[in-house]
Amino acid sequence: MKRKIVEVLAGVRRVCRRDSGMVTSEYAMGIIAAVGFALLLYEVVTSGEVRAELQSIVKKALSARM
Repeated sequence: MKRKIVEVLAGVRRVCRRDSGMVTSEYAMGIIAAVGFALLLYEVVTSGEVRAELQSIVKKALSARM
């Protein structure tokens, strides 16, 4: 049983090693997705409500007694 598992894992390893990485189109889609997520995150963080909450948290942290 143990030998069978080792053989299966070795086969999976061989198949995974054949992959030489992402192609240019996959890199492009990854970059587009990352930029889209960054823009969405920027919009959320710079919105009025979130900005006010973040400022409130920072003010509380800075005014805390040690």
